[in-house]
Amino acid sequence: MNTLRLALDWTPNINHLGFFVAREMGFYEAVGLRVDISDPSADNYATTPAKKVELGQADFALCPLESIISYQTKSQPFPLVALAAVLLEDLSAISVLAGSGIARPAELDGRKYASYRARYEDEIVRQMIRNDGGRGDLKIIYPDKLGIWDTLLNKTADATWIFLNWEGVAAERAEIPLRNFRMRDYTVPYSYSPVIAANGSLLEEKKELHQKFLEATRRGFLHYRADREAALEILRQRLPADEQDFDLQRALEVSASAFGDEGTWGRMNSANVQTFLDWLRRRGLDQSTLTPSDLMADLWQAR
Repeated sequence: MNTLRLALDWTPNINHLGFFVAREMGFYEAVGLRVDISDPSADNYATTPAKKVELGQADFALCPLESIISYQTKSQPFPLVALAAVLLEDLSAISVLAGSGIARPAELDGRKYASYRARYEDEIVRQMIRNDGGRGDLKIIYPDKLGIWDTLLNKTADATWIFLNWEGVAAERAEIPLRNFRMRDYTVPYSYSPVIAANGSLLEEKKELHQKFLEATRRGFLHYRADREAALEILRQRLPADEQDFDLQRALEVSASAFGDEGTWGRMNSANVQTFLDWLRRRGLDQSTLTPSDLMADLWQAR
């Protein structure tokens, strides 16, 4: 039995459904794998998931595609690569409370934005505001990452970046009206998030293990189509105590199309990635010559 370590990008949520299902249903074991899963609550995000891969503390990390770009272009580059996309479409948004009086991104000028301190994040949000006719004049605050959602609810911040299939669903259940600004509606060609990332220098050495992991993970993510209740119950058992009443049925409803199907799960479109790279470069955020093939492994094509 080979042991692999997966570092999640957040506490367990619907974006992690397939990993827990694959482990509990024996899909990993069936291909000779033991998969240890950790999440950032263990160290309050002291070390990011991607950093854990660089340090050799994890074999896989969940992160946005821009983390792949960032790691490959930092002062001491690290060959982080994306193996698969968990979501085939962007289910994120910049969100404000509906009662905040903020009706559009341009009205975020002068307001507080709770940032995750990702390399490109703040400028992406500023550009969304500019694209809507604003100045991009945000007041950026950097709370503890795992508490960022709370800063919006308690009005410490006026806006933050959320997943519509998780925080968006939580707000629905709590009857907290939100106003959500999606990147695509303001000509920001945001790419994949999250992706499954790994150390590119080990791809050839661990190719077979990685392919087995991806195949079993795909089975895990799509198992809900055969037994929705069982899949969601597996995830519920991993949720924090204060989220046990989460509406997982609704979260899955919002996520299902983005999970794809037998033939599309995990597969990233190089044109999508190139469009995002081009956008970053036009705004002076990336000066590299990276191509989509530098950022994405082709393990699925070998399947």
